Amino acid sequence: MPSPSTIWIAVVSALLAVACGSAAPGPVSQPANVTPGSGTSRTISDPAGGDTAVGSVTTSTAVPPADLSRAKFSTDGWKTDFSKHSVPLEEISSGGPPRDGIPPIDAPKFVSVEEANSWLDAREPVIHLEVDGEARAYPLQILIWHEIVNDVVSDIPVAVTFCPLCNTAIAFDRRLHGRTLDFGTTGNLRNSDLVMWDRQTESWWQQITGEAIVGQLTGRKLEMLPATILSWQAFRQQFPQGRVLSRETGHRRSYGSNPYAGYDKADEPPFLFEGKLDGRLSPKERVVTVSLAGDDVAYPFPLLAKERVIADSVGGQPVVVFFQPGTASALDASAIENSRDVGATGVYRPEIDGRRLTFSWRNAGFVDAETGSRWTVLGRAIEGPLVGKQLKPVVHGNHFWFAWAAFKPDTRIYAPQ
Repeated sequence: MPSPSTIWIAVVSALLAVACGSAAPGPVSQPANVTPGSGTSRTISDPAGGDTAVGSVTTSTAVPPADLSRAKFSTDGWKTDFSKHSVPLEEISSGGPPRDGIPPIDAPKFVSVEEANSWLDAREPVIHLEVDGEARAYPLQILIWHEIVNDVVSDIPVAVTFCPLCNTAIAFDRRLHGRTLDFGTTGNLRNSDLVMWDRQTESWWQQITGEAIVGQLTGRKLEMLPATILSWQAFRQQFPQGRVLSRETGHRRSYGSNPYAGYDKADEPPFLFEGKLDGRLSPKERVVTVSLAGDDVAYPFPLLAKERVIADSVGGQPVVVFFQPGTASALDASAIENSRDVGATGVYRPEIDGRRLTFSWRNAGFVDAETGSRWTVLGRAIEGPLVGKQLKPVVHGNHFWFAWAAFKPDTRIYAPQ
């Protein structure tokens, strides 16, 4: 098993190589020497009105030296107001690639389920997002190379994001107080988690929390949207008319390969993490995370794999957590389709039309005791008296434990009564 440092050196090498025109990743003998902020300027359309120039500039931002005396990142090219920040700047460090060196997808194209079948394996993980009845799948074989997709679904501007180092797949509403933001990758990390930036104010955002931590918008939070990682097979069965993010991204990448091969091992330490590990669980054990009314709860995947259904209360509100096997990890084998099965989850309000339901796992499916209806991991009844009904989804994550615990140290770990 390669060491985390070896993996990251190979990842940075691959990302920089493809950015320079080589599509094939390859190992290097030492870390790449890169400077955040380098690159070529470009112009994008700002949905809020007008064009905004983004990319590098030649001058450094003028900030009080004391604020950056211990910073581990470069300010070259940034117009960010570094005098405003809600976290110590020394907690943010360069991850290796420059700003947008991991390029976001700004004009995503989509294909049909039938077309995507030709290049997606049944077990491959996709991020499922549904807005006002419009269902889309964002394959992790693409997101692992881009980390951010700026999209519009049912007229709602969204950002679909994935941080491979933390296994955090999160969707956001890009609207903030009447303005639409476009997001990119800063090339920096905090607690190993992706730090994003918006092109309108160049504020920096923590992906796992959706909060601006540096710049003009410091303290503002984006609304998280219900999204989950599940298998391609599960998506295509429930949404045969759904749309799938296309491999035609405008970039040359080795889609289907995993540049983080070997990283997905629960008991190994994470890379580029300088905080204190919470030893209650293994660092990279997957957990379902739910936060409601100030209550943070984590449900370990090993327990979910055993129980399949967990009923609980979070912040005084009832929830039910589903687990179904059959979804591959994106971070295990060098070819994602060959990765081990880690399963998929869903979290819902356990009621329909004001009627409380009790669920169990029977005959390879989820069944409610009250009507005997059969439900999918996506919370939709497919057989029985409630066929066609949809449980209300609860925003949740499928994160690595170390990352969630770093940001939510008071999290309660669920244990059976």
